[in-house]
Amino acid sequence: MSPLRRSRRGAPDKQDQLDEFRVDPRGRLTTDHGIPVDDTDNSVKVGERGPTLMEDFHFREKVTHFDHERIPERVVHARGSGAYGHFRVHESLAEFTKAEFLCDPSLETPVFVRFSTVAGSRGSADTVRDVRGFATRFYTRQGNFDLVGNNIPVFFIQDGIKFPDFVHAVKPEPHNEIPQASSAHDTLWDFVQLQPETMHMMMWMMSDRALPRSFRMMQGFGVHTFRLVNDAGRSAFVKFHWKPRLGVHSLVWDEVQKIAGRDPDFNRRDLWETIEAGHFPEYELCLQIVPEADEHNFDFDLLDPTKIIPEEMVPARPVGRLVLDRNPDNFFAETEQVAFHLGNAVPGIDFTDDPLLQARLFSYLDTQLLRLGGPNFTQLPVNQPINEVRNHHRDGPHQMAVHQGRAAYHPNSLSGGCPALADGDAFVHYPEWVQGNKIRKRSESFADHYSQATLFWNSMTDWEKEHIVEAFRFELGNVTHWHVREGVVRNLNNVDHELAVRVAEGIGVEPPSRPVTTNHGRSSPALSQAGQPGSVVGRKVAVLTAEGVNVGDVRSVRDALIDDGAFCDVIGPHDGALPAAGGGVVEVDRALRNAASVVYDAVVIPGGRDSVEVLKECGDAVHFVAEAVKHGKPVGAMGEGIELLKAVPMLEGVRLAGDYEDEVVDRGVVTQTASGGATPSFLSALTEAIARHRHWDRAKERVPA
Repeated sequence: MSPLRRSRRGAPDKQDQLDEFRVDPRGRLTTDHGIPVDDTDNSVKVGERGPTLMEDFHFREKVTHFDHERIPERVVHARGSGAYGHFRVHESLAEFTKAEFLCDPSLETPVFVRFSTVAGSRGSADTVRDVRGFATRFYTRQGNFDLVGNNIPVFFIQDGIKFPDFVHAVKPEPHNEIPQASSAHDTLWDFVQLQPETMHMMMWMMSDRALPRSFRMMQGFGVHTFRLVNDAGRSAFVKFHWKPRLGVHSLVWDEVQKIAGRDPDFNRRDLWETIEAGHFPEYELCLQIVPEADEHNFDFDLLDPTKIIPEEMVPARPVGRLVLDRNPDNFFAETEQVAFHLGNAVPGIDFTDDPLLQARLFSYLDTQLLRLGGPNFTQLPVNQPINEVRNHHRDGPHQMAVHQGRAAYHPNSLSGGCPALADGDAFVHYPEWVQGNKIRKRSESFADHYSQATLFWNSMTDWEKEHIVEAFRFELGNVTHWHVREGVVRNLNNVDHELAVRVAEGIGVEPPSRPVTTNHGRSSPALSQAGQPGSVVGRKVAVLTAEGVNVGDVRSVRDALIDDGAFCDVIGPHDGALPAAGGGVVEVDRALRNAASVVYDAVVIPGGRDSVEVLKECGDAVHFVAEAVKHGKPVGAMGEGIELLKAVPMLEGVRLAGDYEDEVVDRGVVTQTASGGATPSFLSALTEAIARHRHWDRAKERVPA
């Protein structure tokens, strides 16, 4: 090494010292202050399962730096849509909690809910493959309670210190800012193949759960295990679930890619339009409650955020109803400026030592301080509680309160000691006994990364499994490093051998020759989307027409569907009015060039010889129907409209009306030979088919679309 230069006073020059020592030949990980770090996967806790300690300077520096990476857009959950509503508990839960809004069935608690994607920027599309945020603020009389969850009940990581790593991996790659709002790239899957704890979450991510049809048809989960505490100070563990009244329904991958181009605002538009139309989304709040004495009675750790409690083990108990009935007046002021924080808890709801939850308690507040310009973001209308705020916080950016008096400290005598400390209704942390060494280590009870991923796979129907395999093939097919593909397949072989082989065969990787472990064979029917409740409410139906259409067919179907709560668009070759068969006109809602089957839930083809002949000669019209059939959607046809269905290859073998019967319902295809108006039985069968959402029992042949 060359000798250090000396300053005028003879001391080594600082720049020379930096040049001398900046390069560490061992490439050690350090803090921003150069302090070597030997573990960046686990926060410092009291014992292996204890609470995270604030003295963990590496954790705080890592997460703080991550929280402050972007302004003013959220680092994650940037693209969102929100609505106001109300919540009411069915019956008192005072046995478990002293939270007033869960104990008084006469109370109607105002709420604000924000739905969101996670990875993409504000300008990305709604329908990408991603987790969806489901964040609910309860404006209770005891203060704001924020239940900040997702539409998937588990997460990618077990310890919040890994959150910056995961998000850096899933975000667009830093050298070229590609791809936007997509997990199908090398860095995410490199992280996955090296971090087996992600496998349960990745099974959900590759399922249809990551492609919700609507925020109205999407479950929500609090993800973590929380505590309920009653007036006597007794505690029970709890997991929060939101279950949509309309059932859980999804799009398919081919659809979401096309919808992203046709209508990137598909999900937020759906939420806005249904509320404006008075079809208010409803959800049932369900609780899985585990007595404190049963904490260790499971073959997984309740504090592990990569695990669920199967509903067959602990039923999800319905306790209350959420209704969203008002759209925001201003997107920025409300949906964009709402600032959720897991630390917004009310008496009767408390936290556990889940290390991901512990990290989020720090991270959310830290993020809002930067994103909204300082500590006074709580004074924004959407963030204000409904009860009065009284404290000694003063000044700072965007201070809107005009405080009076001389005393801004406690205790004081100049203001009569006000504000006084709260008495029995105060929030008191549950006095959990913790003991252990200060240690940066993960509990061995968190070590099983595959059993519940296998449980999820075993719980899927054949068509759900097919979608999962195709999703893995698509995602990994975009990974350019072959060792990453191979690493993921190795992990999948720990989940299920058949799954690993099917994925490997689709991505050019040598399939594993034998399973690593034997599939345990357990399943949980509650995890499948098969057999979900359904409804026609809020569904979008396209009625495909041309000149010469039968006006009776159009009006009867349209009126009946609208009466049942559906949206119905008459699609024609052009905007304006179409002359109908026998006189009269049919008003077109949308021209065919501005419509696509992927944004509709069902297609109906009215009769009218001239109309159907035009549609049969129109490539866009034939494609419209064929694509809907390919995606398993309900299809209806009346009179001559049946002739258009006969041109669709995937409907070969499906019975249609006209040959032996006047009306036929077969695998989601509803037909009647008569024209001039839909019969009651046709309409009943059509609405039932639409409520079922998809019909995967048709032939599996591919249709070009």
